[in-house]
Amino acid sequence: MPDTRGLLDRSQSCLVVIDVQQYFLDKLPLDWREPLVARIAWLMRVARILDIPIIATAEDIAQDGPLVPALMAELPAGAQVFDKKVFGLHDQPDIRVAVTATGKRDFVLVGLETDVCIAHSALGLQGAGYRVAVIDDATASPPPHHEFGLARMEAAGIIRTSVKGVYYEWVRDLATHARVKSQLNVPLPPGLTL
Repeated sequence: MPDTRGLLDRSQSCLVVIDVQQYFLDKLPLDWREPLVARIAWLMRVARILDIPIIATAEDIAQDGPLVPALMAELPAGAQVFDKKVFGLHDQPDIRVAVTATGKRDFVLVGLETDVCIAHSALGLQGAGYRVAVIDDATASPPPHHEFGLARMEAAGIIRTSVKGVYYEWVRDLATHARVKSQLNVPLPPGLTL
């Protein structure tokens, strides 16, 4: 099992955005939807500023629709959204190739749904030898399933943290924090304080 001690290192990190599609968002309480998307979009912007690669998936695009526009807008130019046909992304060959191609060891997961695709993906990546972190306030499932998914992953040794927590693990110092804040040039998402 990968060592889960120590801070996440931005030079070894990849952000994985999983299945943030309207089909899945519509299952969530109404007041969760917009703040969740805003936190994920903000974290994607931070990742781009820090040159952290982003892998994005959408489950069965023909059936369930594309990644939501707010997140499509945050992907690097030319980035592919993988059409995921499995619950655990590491089980799909083209996504597994993309994971390997990053050359990273720390995979930070955000998106939907916590107890299925996030949990399956986290456990699959961990089983393949990667260190995995799940972002509690940037993942969701309809209640009470979010908490079930988080508990399942925590019991397996997956790192649990928050948008604020991973931000500071990636940034690490005041100079980098100031640089990122100046380049973000957008307000913080609802409910996020730094």
